[in-house]
This record gives sequence, structure tokens and C-alpha cells, in this order.
Amino acid sequence: MTQLSFGAMSEVINFLMEIDKLKLVERRTKIIGHGRPENSAEHSWHFAVAAMSLAPFAPENVDISRVVQMALLHDIVEIDVGDVLVYDLAARTAIAEKEAVAAERLFGLLPKPQSTLFLQLWQEYEAGATADSRFAGALDRILPILQNLHNEGQSWRENGISLEQVLKRNALVGESWPELWQHVVGHLYSAQEKGWLI
Repeated sequence: MTQLSFGAMSEVINFLMEIDKLKLVERRTKIIGHGRPENSAEHSWHFAVAAMSLAPFAPENVDISRVVQMALLHDIVEIDVGDVLVYDLAARTAIAEKEAVAAERLFGLLPKPQSTLFLQLWQEYEAGATADSRFAGALDRILPILQNLHNEGQSWRENGISLEQVLKRNALVGESWPELWQHVVGHLYSAQEKGWLI
């Protein structure tokens, strides 16, 4: 990659040019009503806007500005490791260490204290131990479900996903956001009846 000098801003500009590669990482979910897969940058944007839009329904102890930051940073590691289907548990386990290395490399392109802040936000999201990261994780999981429900189960059908897999893998949504999850579960059973889920 060409690196140009921008004085004190050079490291930040180089980071921004490096993360442009996230636009090339294709996901399994396709854009609603179209045949093109969404990319991870589009997903991150959608996730961030979802956090802002659903803020009135978030628990009181959730800081939406931090959730938006997590949304924008959470998949940057896919530049180095690619996207893995959420239901492929073996592949998810196999790339966990690679994702941590990618986070160190990518966020390490930034000067301190930004590099430390971005890495800590990513690590917090991954750990899912805080109110902010649990709400962010629930949103990240719910968006592909909503897209599938509006896309006749496209990625579920293409990958042979069962209702049981979706319910089990996304149980944290129900724990973090029971009001939304009760609606989603009804739609999931309906999707199975339509043949969108095994």
C-alpha cells in the first residue's frame, strides 16, 4: 500500500486506508431483495445505525455511544481473517486467536492512546461481560436474523441452518433483550413452517 506523509496525522491516515479493505470482506447474508452479499463494512454501518435507532429500547445502564463505537470496530479483524459463519462453531473457535492477533496489528497502526482505546473496545465487545458489550452482541446477532426474515431465509437456506441452531446460537439475545427476542422467536417458528429453516 502506498503510504503518503500527512505529518502528525500519518498513522491515522494509514490506518484509515488499511481498514478500507473491510469493504472487500463478503458475508453470507445478502442485501435484502438483491443477490449481492453484504460486506463487513456495510454490516458494521448497519449495526451502528441500529444501535442509535434502537437506543430508546436499550436498558438504562447501556451507553449507546460506546455500543456504536463497538459496532464500527467489531469486525475490523476480518480484514486479516475473513468472515466466518456464526453457526460454524468449529471455525469460530479456530479463528479466535487469529482475530486477537489481527486486532493487535490493525489497531496497532494507530498512535497511542487511540490504539489502546480501540483495542480495549474490541476486547470488551469480544468478552461480552459488560452491559454495553452484551447489548452490542445482541444487536450484532439480531441483524442477520432480521435480514433473513426479510429475505426468505436466504443465508439459512443456502447453509442448511436449522431452527434449533438459530435458537441455541442466539440465546444471548433473549438473555440481553427478552422483549425483542419473544417477537423474534415467533417469527423463527413461522420461518421454519415456510421452509426457510430446517
